[in-house]
Amino acid sequence: MEIIDNQAIKLTLPKEVVVRIKDNIKKCEIIKTHGEFQDILVYWGIDEMMKLNQLLRFKNPLPSPISRDYNYPGIYKPFEHQKVTSEFLSINHKAFCFNEAGTGKTSSIIWAADHLMNLGKIKRVLVICPLSIMFSAWQGDIFNTAIHRTSAVAHGAKEKRVKIINSEYEFIIINFDGVGVVKDEIAKAKFDLIVVDEANAYKSVSTTRWKILNKIVRPETMLWMLTGTPASQSPEDAYGIARLVCPHRVPKFKTAWRDKVMYQVTRFKWVAKQDAKKLVFSVLQPAIRFAKNECLDLPEVMYQTREVPLSPQVEKFYKALKTQMLISAAGQQITAVNAAAGMNKLLQISGGAVYTDKREVVEFDISPRLNALMETVEQTEQKLIIFVPYRHTITIVSEYLTKKGYSNEVINGDVTANRRADIINRFQTSEDPRILVIQPQSASHGVTLTRADTVIFWSPVLGVETYLQCIARMDRVGQKNKMTVVHLQGSEVERRVYKNLQGKVDMHTSLVDLYREELEDA
Repeated sequence: MEIIDNQAIKLTLPKEVVVRIKDNIKKCEIIKTHGEFQDILVYWGIDEMMKLNQLLRFKNPLPSPISRDYNYPGIYKPFEHQKVTSEFLSINHKAFCFNEAGTGKTSSIIWAADHLMNLGKIKRVLVICPLSIMFSAWQGDIFNTAIHRTSAVAHGAKEKRVKIINSEYEFIIINFDGVGVVKDEIAKAKFDLIVVDEANAYKSVSTTRWKILNKIVRPETMLWMLTGTPASQSPEDAYGIARLVCPHRVPKFKTAWRDKVMYQVTRFKWVAKQDAKKLVFSVLQPAIRFAKNECLDLPEVMYQTREVPLSPQVEKFYKALKTQMLISAAGQQITAVNAAAGMNKLLQISGGAVYTDKREVVEFDISPRLNALMETVEQTEQKLIIFVPYRHTITIVSEYLTKKGYSNEVINGDVTANRRADIINRFQTSEDPRILVIQPQSASHGVTLTRADTVIFWSPVLGVETYLQCIARMDRVGQKNKMTVVHLQGSEVERRVYKNLQGKVDMHTSLVDLYREELEDA
């Protein structure tokens, strides 16, 4: 492959392939024949490169004319990997972007879309993303990257969302569940490009969310799906997103895909086959991926473990619950469902508060953990983030920090999108708040919090993807300081979970084993 005079791509291909190109692309010319092969010149334009991609499906990406024609606007100077990502997406009608969290893939998408708008190939873009990042990540990045483009967030009452969808804004940003509210209006609006951020939300074809997206993505609609962790829990998770982007690569029915990548150990347990990763890679195409360590020179991340003794009260209840679980498990099949429930209870007690079956809260003495937390806070000069998995404990931690004189803000599921965006903006640009106390599910994706150089896990989360995403809030483009991740732990269940998280062990398949280990120690 060679670029000739910055105007054409020269390819040497078998004659039968050249015939296909001639039949589908007008701006091309055969220049030489040698045996069973021919040299063909294809005009280096966006339409031609898209068509070549569809016809040939090269292992190596074709060069995009964006590299010749586009001056990357905005306040950020793109890294080389961001340019490559923009080039790749600009000539792929439907594609995946698997760049790791923190590599700046949002800006890459905006630049690629802006280039296509400049060429008149697309007019309007629908961005579907988590509620937590609509304002802070997407609308903020559009403003910083392509200020000449118009954008709006379709959030709030249905009437407001409908009005925005039917407007002339070039970028419309909406959350996953918001799509269902205005699905008919979205279908009528006929967006030229749909971008799905955190595409794992569409891993299951049985969900209403997936079925709605499948209906609004027409054959002519461009679709770019983004996630740094494809198939993070199980190879089965690749099926849903593959059906949206490249349905020809996977079987028609999910059970057939499951049989390809998994084998059954017991009635309730399936395990990935040895070649599952290879199969997942082969179906999730076309795709591009950059890891942070490949493309960014970020400061080092240090990991610290702080052993925190359980208070006598916590220790008593912890042992009592393990005994109770051991009795109830006797003679019963342990599944991922009851294992997860049991592990959650143990983690709740370790962290200081447990929810009863009636959703009532029982608080415990957690003064040792609060003292350890304060020691870490006092040793930290920069801003910091504390991830607290359970809502009631968040309140305890926040009130304790306030009592000690530390300005802090809470981000959980009750905080509105506008309020969340304001908190994040102040955290990044002002002295206060110094500390963010965050429920992981509420701000573990897409949010930039590089003013912090320390992340503290009050207790572990039950998910590798969530754990890595939490750390990625500070470990990303813009970070200038050495970073520290602190694990507070006092119970055996916390030690086991942290060990698996750091080893990136799939929690979905390991929960049953972890649960059994806990019961054996009872």
